[in-house]
Amino acid sequence: MTIFEAYNDCKKQLQAAGIEDYVFESKCIIRHITGYTNAQILTKYTQPLNEFQQNNLTAIIKQRLIRYPLQYIIGKWSFFGREYYVGPGVLIPRSDTETLIDVCLESIKDKPYARVLDLCAGSGCIGITVKGECPETDVTLVEKFDEALSFTNKNAKYNNIDVKIVKGDVLKTEGADGFYDLIVSNPPYITDTDMNTLQPEVKFEPATALEGGSDGLTFYRHIAKEYKKHLAPNGVLAFEVGINQAGMVADIMKENGYVNIDVRKDYGEIDRVVFGTAIQI
Repeated sequence: MTIFEAYNDCKKQLQAAGIEDYVFESKCIIRHITGYTNAQILTKYTQPLNEFQQNNLTAIIKQRLIRYPLQYIIGKWSFFGREYYVGPGVLIPRSDTETLIDVCLESIKDKPYARVLDLCAGSGCIGITVKGECPETDVTLVEKFDEALSFTNKNAKYNNIDVKIVKGDVLKTEGADGFYDLIVSNPPYITDTDMNTLQPEVKFEPATALEGGSDGLTFYRHIAKEYKKHLAPNGVLAFEVGINQAGMVADIMKENGYVNIDVRKDYGEIDRVVFGTAIQI
Protein backbone atom coordinates (compact mmCIF):
# COMPACT_ATOMS: atom_id res chain seq x y z
CA MET A 1 0.00 0.00 0.00
CA THR A 2 1.43 3.39 -1.00
CA ILE A 3 1.10 6.59 1.02
CA PHE A 4 -1.52 7.83 -1.45
CA GLU A 5 -3.52 4.62 -1.22
CA ALA A 6 -3.30 4.70 2.57
CA TYR A 7 -4.56 8.28 2.63
CA ASN A 8 -7.53 7.48 0.42
CA ASP A 9 -8.41 4.36 2.41
CA CYS A 10 -8.23 6.33 5.65
CA LYS A 11 -10.51 9.03 4.24
CA LYS A 12 -13.11 6.52 3.10
CA GLN A 13 -13.24 4.74 6.45
CA LEU A 14 -13.43 7.91 8.52
CA GLN A 15 -16.08 9.41 6.26
CA ALA A 16 -18.17 6.23 6.46
CA ALA A 17 -17.94 6.43 10.26
CA GLY A 18 -19.45 9.91 10.20
CA ILE A 19 -16.31 11.79 11.21
CA GLU A 20 -16.87 15.33 10.00
CA ASP A 21 -13.25 16.41 9.46
CA TYR A 22 -12.23 13.16 7.76
CA VAL A 23 -9.97 14.89 5.20
CA PHE A 24 -8.07 16.90 7.81
CA GLU A 25 -7.82 13.92 10.14
CA SER A 26 -6.57 11.62 7.37
CA LYS A 27 -3.77 14.08 6.61
CA CYS A 28 -2.86 14.21 10.32
CA ILE A 29 -2.79 10.41 10.53
CA ILE A 30 -0.59 10.02 7.45
CA ARG A 31 1.83 12.64 8.78
CA HIS A 32 1.89 10.83 12.11
CA ILE A 33 2.62 7.34 10.78
CA THR A 34 5.20 8.46 8.19
CA GLY A 35 6.86 11.31 10.08
CA TYR A 36 6.69 13.36 6.87
CA THR A 37 5.57 16.95 6.45
CA ASN A 38 2.77 17.81 4.03
CA ALA A 39 5.36 18.89 1.45
CA GLN A 40 7.29 15.62 1.80
CA ILE A 41 4.10 13.58 1.43
CA LEU A 42 3.37 15.31 -1.88
CA THR A 43 6.74 14.23 -3.25
CA LYS A 44 6.67 10.71 -1.77
CA TYR A 45 3.02 9.76 -2.26
CA THR A 46 3.93 6.69 -4.35
CA GLN A 47 6.25 5.35 -1.64
CA PRO A 48 4.99 2.10 -0.06
CA LEU A 49 4.29 1.96 3.66
CA ASN A 50 6.44 -0.51 5.57
CA GLU A 51 4.86 -3.21 7.73
CA PHE A 52 5.11 -1.19 10.93
CA GLN A 53 3.47 1.83 9.30
CA GLN A 54 0.64 -0.27 7.89
CA ASN A 55 0.00 -1.88 11.27
CA ASN A 56 0.08 1.50 12.93
CA LEU A 57 -2.40 2.88 10.40
CA THR A 58 -4.77 -0.04 10.96
CA ALA A 59 -4.61 0.42 14.74
CA ILE A 60 -5.24 4.16 14.52
CA ILE A 61 -8.22 3.78 12.22
CA LYS A 62 -9.73 1.20 14.57
CA GLN A 63 -9.40 3.65 17.44
CA ARG A 64 -10.99 6.46 15.47
CA LEU A 65 -13.87 4.26 14.37
CA ILE A 66 -14.86 3.91 18.03
CA ARG A 67 -14.43 7.72 18.19
CA TYR A 68 -11.39 7.71 20.45
CA PRO A 69 -10.00 11.27 20.09
CA LEU A 70 -7.38 11.75 17.37
CA GLN A 71 -5.46 14.08 19.70
CA TYR A 72 -5.08 11.31 22.28
CA ILE A 73 -3.96 8.86 19.58
CA ILE A 74 -1.27 11.21 18.29
CA GLY A 75 -0.32 12.26 21.83
CA LYS A 76 0.34 15.93 21.06
CA TRP A 77 -1.71 18.79 19.72
CA SER A 78 -0.91 22.27 18.47
CA PHE A 79 -2.17 25.37 20.25
CA PHE A 80 -1.17 28.98 19.54
CA GLY A 81 2.02 27.89 17.77
CA ARG A 82 3.21 25.42 20.41
CA GLU A 83 2.69 21.71 20.89
CA TYR A 84 1.16 20.20 24.01
CA TYR A 85 1.10 16.62 25.21
CA VAL A 86 -2.42 15.33 25.70
CA GLY A 87 -3.96 12.05 26.78
CA PRO A 88 -6.64 10.54 29.00
CA GLY A 89 -7.17 12.70 32.05
CA VAL A 90 -6.65 16.08 30.41
CA LEU A 91 -8.86 18.32 28.28
CA ILE A 92 -7.71 18.67 24.67
CA PRO A 93 -6.63 22.23 23.71
CA ARG A 94 -9.04 23.73 21.18
CA SER A 95 -8.67 26.57 18.69
CA ASP A 96 -11.66 28.33 20.29
CA THR A 97 -9.50 28.93 23.36
CA GLU A 98 -6.98 30.93 21.30
CA THR A 99 -9.49 33.79 21.50
CA LEU A 100 -9.04 33.72 25.27
CA ILE A 101 -5.27 34.01 24.75
CA ASP A 102 -5.78 37.08 22.57
CA VAL A 103 -7.79 38.74 25.34
CA CYS A 104 -5.17 37.82 27.95
CA LEU A 105 -2.33 39.28 25.92
CA GLU A 106 -4.27 42.49 25.27
CA SER A 107 -5.06 42.89 28.97
CA ILE A 108 -1.40 42.80 30.03
CA LYS A 109 0.26 44.37 26.98
CA ASP A 110 1.17 47.48 29.00
CA LYS A 111 2.20 45.44 32.06
CA PRO A 112 5.38 43.56 31.13
CA TYR A 113 5.86 42.28 34.67
CA ALA A 114 2.25 41.30 35.23
CA ARG A 115 1.26 38.55 37.64
CA VAL A 116 -1.07 36.03 36.04
CA LEU A 117 -3.16 33.25 37.62
CA ASP A 118 -4.52 30.43 35.42
CA LEU A 119 -7.29 28.48 37.17
CA CYS A 120 -8.34 24.95 36.14
CA ALA A 121 -5.13 24.80 34.13
CA GLY A 122 -5.39 21.26 32.73
CA SER A 123 -2.81 20.81 29.96
CA GLY A 124 -1.41 24.21 30.87
CA CYS A 125 -1.93 25.60 27.38
CA ILE A 126 -3.32 28.94 28.61
CA GLY A 127 -0.78 29.83 31.29
CA ILE A 128 2.17 28.40 29.35
CA THR A 129 1.18 30.35 26.24
CA VAL A 130 0.83 33.61 28.15
CA LYS A 131 4.26 33.13 29.72
CA GLY A 132 5.76 32.12 26.38
CA GLU A 133 4.37 35.20 24.64
CA CYS A 134 5.22 37.53 27.55
CA PRO A 135 8.41 36.13 29.14
CA GLU A 136 8.62 38.78 31.88
CA THR A 137 5.27 37.85 33.37
CA ASP A 138 4.96 35.83 36.58
CA VAL A 139 2.50 33.02 35.81
CA THR A 140 0.95 30.54 38.23
CA LEU A 141 -1.15 27.59 37.07
CA VAL A 142 -3.62 25.87 39.41
CA GLU A 143 -4.94 22.35 38.78
CA LYS A 144 -6.67 19.95 41.14
CA PHE A 145 -6.30 16.52 39.56
CA ASP A 146 -3.08 14.50 39.48
CA GLU A 147 -3.60 13.10 35.97
CA ALA A 148 -4.03 16.58 34.53
CA LEU A 149 -1.16 17.93 36.65
CA SER A 150 1.20 15.41 35.09
CA PHE A 151 0.44 16.97 31.69
CA THR A 152 0.72 20.51 33.07
CA ASN A 153 4.23 19.80 34.30
CA LYS A 154 5.22 17.84 31.20
CA ASN A 155 4.07 20.60 28.86
CA ALA A 156 5.86 23.34 30.76
CA LYS A 157 9.10 21.35 30.54
CA TYR A 158 8.56 20.37 26.90
CA ASN A 159 8.02 23.99 25.88
CA ASN A 160 10.85 25.18 28.16
CA ILE A 161 8.52 27.66 29.87
CA ASP A 162 9.19 28.62 33.49
CA VAL A 163 5.86 28.79 35.29
CA LYS A 164 4.74 27.99 38.82
CA ILE A 165 2.43 24.98 38.99
CA VAL A 166 0.24 24.46 42.06
CA LYS A 167 -2.08 21.62 43.01
CA GLY A 168 -5.26 23.22 44.28
CA ASP A 169 -9.04 23.09 44.27
CA VAL A 170 -10.45 26.20 42.62
CA LEU A 171 -13.82 25.71 44.33
CA LYS A 172 -11.96 26.03 47.64
CA THR A 173 -10.21 29.19 46.38
CA GLU A 174 -6.81 27.49 46.52
CA GLY A 175 -3.67 28.37 44.60
CA ALA A 176 -3.71 32.17 44.87
CA ASP A 177 -0.87 34.00 46.57
CA GLY A 178 -1.22 37.76 46.77
CA PHE A 179 -2.58 39.91 43.95
CA TYR A 180 -2.73 39.36 40.18
CA ASP A 181 -3.07 41.66 37.19
CA LEU A 182 -4.89 38.92 35.31
CA ILE A 183 -6.87 35.91 36.45
CA VAL A 184 -7.90 33.63 33.60
CA SER A 185 -9.90 30.44 33.51
CA ASN A 186 -11.39 27.97 31.06
CA PRO A 187 -13.42 26.15 33.72
CA PRO A 188 -15.77 23.18 33.40
CA TYR A 189 -18.99 24.60 31.93
CA ILE A 190 -21.10 21.77 30.51
CA THR A 191 -24.54 21.50 32.14
CA ASP A 192 -25.73 18.25 33.65
CA THR A 193 -28.25 17.88 30.81
CA ASP A 194 -25.72 18.55 28.05
CA MET A 195 -23.30 16.01 29.54
CA ASN A 196 -25.66 13.38 28.13
CA THR A 197 -25.51 14.76 24.59
CA LEU A 198 -21.76 15.26 24.08
CA GLN A 199 -19.98 14.25 20.89
CA PRO A 200 -18.62 10.68 21.13
CA GLU A 201 -15.00 11.92 21.24
CA VAL A 202 -15.67 14.34 24.10
CA LYS A 203 -16.98 11.49 26.25
CA PHE A 204 -13.40 10.16 26.39
CA GLU A 205 -12.21 13.43 27.97
CA PRO A 206 -12.29 13.77 31.77
CA ALA A 207 -15.74 14.60 33.13
CA THR A 208 -14.05 16.66 35.84
CA ALA A 209 -12.89 19.10 33.15
CA LEU A 210 -16.36 19.34 31.64
CA GLU A 211 -19.05 19.24 34.35
CA GLY A 212 -20.03 22.72 35.44
CA GLY A 213 -23.02 21.89 37.62
CA SER A 214 -26.75 21.87 36.89
CA ASP A 215 -26.61 25.09 34.86
CA GLY A 216 -22.91 24.98 33.93
CA LEU A 217 -22.12 28.11 35.93
CA THR A 218 -20.78 26.76 39.24
CA PHE A 219 -17.16 27.71 38.60
CA TYR A 220 -18.00 31.14 37.19
CA ARG A 221 -19.95 32.10 40.29
CA HIS A 222 -17.24 30.94 42.65
CA ILE A 223 -14.28 32.41 40.77
CA ALA A 224 -15.94 35.78 40.13
CA LYS A 225 -16.81 36.15 43.81
CA GLU A 226 -14.01 34.48 45.73
CA TYR A 227 -10.95 35.22 43.59
CA LYS A 228 -11.85 38.89 43.21
CA LYS A 229 -9.98 39.61 46.40
CA HIS A 230 -6.82 38.40 44.66
CA LEU A 231 -7.10 40.85 41.76
CA ALA A 232 -4.85 43.91 41.82
CA PRO A 233 -6.48 47.32 41.27
CA ASN A 234 -7.84 47.34 37.70
CA GLY A 235 -6.95 43.67 37.38
CA VAL A 236 -8.77 41.68 34.70
CA LEU A 237 -10.79 38.50 35.09
CA ALA A 238 -11.20 36.59 31.80
CA PHE A 239 -13.28 33.47 31.18
CA GLU A 240 -13.87 31.11 28.33
CA VAL A 241 -17.58 30.29 28.16
CA GLY A 242 -19.80 27.76 26.46
CA ILE A 243 -22.37 28.43 23.75
CA ASN A 244 -25.16 30.74 24.98
CA GLN A 245 -23.42 31.33 28.33
CA ALA A 246 -21.83 34.72 27.65
CA GLY A 247 -24.79 36.78 28.84
CA MET A 248 -25.21 34.78 32.04
CA VAL A 249 -21.50 34.95 32.87
CA ALA A 250 -21.48 38.69 32.18
CA ASP A 251 -24.39 39.05 34.61
CA ILE A 252 -22.47 37.09 37.26
CA MET A 253 -19.54 39.46 36.85
CA LYS A 254 -21.80 42.53 37.09
CA GLU A 255 -23.38 41.16 40.27
CA ASN A 256 -19.91 40.86 41.76
CA GLY A 257 -18.92 44.43 40.96
CA TYR A 258 -16.83 44.03 37.82
CA VAL A 259 -16.85 46.85 35.30
CA ASN A 260 -15.90 47.32 31.63
CA ILE A 261 -17.35 43.87 30.95
CA ASP A 262 -17.00 42.76 27.35
CA VAL A 263 -17.56 39.70 25.18
CA ARG A 264 -15.30 38.38 22.43
CA LYS A 265 -16.30 36.01 19.63
CA ASP A 266 -14.18 33.03 18.59
CA TYR A 267 -13.20 32.15 15.01
CA GLY A 268 -16.62 30.54 14.52
CA GLU A 269 -18.42 33.78 15.48
CA ILE A 270 -19.60 32.29 18.78
CA ASP A 271 -19.45 34.42 21.94
CA ARG A 272 -16.53 32.63 23.59
CA VAL A 273 -14.79 34.97 26.05
CA VAL A 274 -16.20 37.20 28.77
CA PHE A 275 -13.88 39.55 30.62
CA GLY A 276 -14.04 42.52 32.94
CA THR A 277 -12.13 44.67 35.38
CA ALA A 278 -12.21 44.61 39.15
CA ILE A 279 -12.12 47.99 40.85
CA GLN A 280 -10.68 47.59 44.32
CA ILE A 281 -11.67 50.21 46.89
